Amino acid sequence: MITADLLKQVPLFAATPDEERAQIAARAADLHLRAGEWLLQEGELPAFFVLLEGRMEVLKRIGEQDQRLTVYQPGEYFGEVPLLLGSPAIASLRADVTSRVLRLEPEDFRDLVSACPVFAEEVVRTMTRRVQSLQRLSVEAPPTPVTVVGSRWDLACHDVRDFLSRNHVPYRWLDPGDGAGGDPRARLAPGEAYPLVIAPDGRRASAPSLRALAEHVGLQTRPRAGRADEPYDVLIVGGGPAGMAAAVYGASEGLCTALVERVAVGGQAGTSSRIENYLGFPSGLSGGELSARAWQQARRFGAEMVVARGVTGLGVEDGLRWVSLDGGERIHSHAIVLACGVVWRRLNAPGVDGLVGRGVYYGAARTEALGTRGKQVFLVGGGNSAGQAAMLFSGYAGEVTLLVRGPSLEAGMSQYLVDQLATKANVRVETGKEVVEVEGDGHLQAIVVADRGTGRRERREAAALFVLIGADAETKWMPPALVRDELGYVCTGRDVMDLLAARQAEWPLPRDPYLLETSVPGVFAAGDVRHGSIKRVASGVGEGSMAIAFVHQYLAQAG
Repeated sequence: MITADLLKQVPLFAATPDEERAQIAARAADLHLRAGEWLLQEGELPAFFVLLEGRMEVLKRIGEQDQRLTVYQPGEYFGEVPLLLGSPAIASLRADVTSRVLRLEPEDFRDLVSACPVFAEEVVRTMTRRVQSLQRLSVEAPPTPVTVVGSRWDLACHDVRDFLSRNHVPYRWLDPGDGAGGDPRARLAPGEAYPLVIAPDGRRASAPSLRALAEHVGLQTRPRAGRADEPYDVLIVGGGPAGMAAAVYGASEGLCTALVERVAVGGQAGTSSRIENYLGFPSGLSGGELSARAWQQARRFGAEMVVARGVTGLGVEDGLRWVSLDGGERIHSHAIVLACGVVWRRLNAPGVDGLVGRGVYYGAARTEALGTRGKQVFLVGGGNSAGQAAMLFSGYAGEVTLLVRGPSLEAGMSQYLVDQLATKANVRVETGKEVVEVEGDGHLQAIVVADRGTGRRERREAAALFVLIGADAETKWMPPALVRDELGYVCTGRDVMDLLAARQAEWPLPRDPYLLETSVPGVFAAGDVRHGSIKRVASGVGEGSMAIAFVHQYLAQAG
C-alpha cells in the first residue's frame, strides 16, 4: 500500500506539501512485478510511474531489434514524456529484477502538474532531457537496412521488395537501370544474378526464393515443435486478421500456439493504406500498422510465427491433426484453425499475365507508390480495397483513374471512402468500365478500356495498373473430407451437417460441430476462407478469437 510517509522518501515528492502527498498516496496504485514482467509496451496508452524498489529496463525498438536505452533505479520516475506530448508510450518498460512501482493514472498526473509548480518544473526538465537523448539515439544509431539490387521491371525483384515491406524489414533499393550501377554493391560477382539481397553484415543472397530470403534476413521459417511426440495445442494456418487474432488469444490463454503464413502476416488487410472504420482507432491506421502490432502482441505472448512457408496438405493421424509444408515437413497439433484467407481474383484480359510485376499488380502494391510519381495510374475495382489504394496513390501519381464495372461506387464501397475520393482533384472515377487488354514491351505501356454499355473501346497510356476486383478461396490443397461449398469456401457448424446429409455422409461424433468447426473434428475455420463469413477486418478478428474459444471446448472434451 502506498502511504504519504513512503512518498516522502522519494526525491520527486520530498518537497510536495503533506496534503498533496496524502492525496497522491490515496490515488496511486501499488504494483509488484516479477523479473522479466512487462510494465508497459511501446505503443500502449501510458501512465506515470515511480520506481520504489528493484530495477526497470527501458527498451526501444530500433528497426527490428529491441535496444536497451537505460535502466531505472529506485526513486526514478518515468512516463511523463508521452503523457505531456499526448502520445502512446515511446518505449517499453520491463522489470529487470523483482520490482515495486507506483502508478498514477493520466488524469491524476495532470492534476498534480497543474497544482504543484515545483513538481511540474522538475518533470518538464526531465522530459526535455529524455527527448533529446532519444533524438541523439535515432541520429547516431540508425538501423542498417537490407539492400536490394534489381530492376523495377523484374518480377522477382518486385516480389523481394514486397516481401520485405510486408514483413516490416527495412531495406534500401538500388536499381541498376536508374544510375545505381556505379554503386559497388550493385555489381554482380561471378555466379550471382539479380535480384541481389545484401544483409547488414554483408552476406549476399542471389535471386533467393522467399523462404531463403526470410532466412537471410532472420525471420523464422521452421517450427520449433510440432513433432508427433511434441504437438502444438493449436496450429493456425494463415496470418490475416483472423489468424493473428487466433494466435494472440491462443497464446495469451496458455495454449502452445504456432502460426504458419505463406508470405507475410496481415493478409489482404495488411496491404491497406488506411483503415478508418476499425473500432478504437478514431484517426484510422494502416493495414501495415495493424499487422505489425498484432505480430508484436502474439510474439509477446509466446506464439511462434513461421513465414514464407506454404501449406500443402492436412490430415488426421493417431488422434492428432497435421499439416504438411512445402519442403516436406509435417507439423502436428491437437487442433487446427484454418484462417488462410483468399487470393486476389485474376484479371482475365489478354497481355495481363506477361506483365504482372512489370506494371500490372494485384493488390495495392505499396512498394510501387514512389514509382508512380507524376504518372498515369489505373485501378480496377469498386470495393474498399480499391478506394483505399486510390487514396494512397493520389499522393504520388499525376492522375489516378478508378475503373468500376458497376453503375456506382456506393454499391460496394464504404461511404467515408466515397466522400474522401470526391475531395481528390487527381482522382477520376469511371463507372461501367472494364479493362479488356493490356499492352507493353517488357513493362506496361497502355491499357484498353471498354464501356460496358456501348461496347466502345479506348486505348490509354498507363504507367501502372492495380487490380482489386475481389478474391477467391484457394483451398484445393485441402482433403476431400473437409467439406467446402461450390466456390471452395470452407463450411462450418450447421452448414456442415446440411451438406453432409445432402451427400449421404455422417458427422463422426455424437455432438454437433461447434459453430466454427469444419467437417473434420478439431479443425476450425475463421475469417474470409469460411463459407458465409463477413469480409471485414473486425469480423475476421472476432472469428479468430471465437475459434480459440471452441478450441478450448474441443480440447477439454477430447481429454
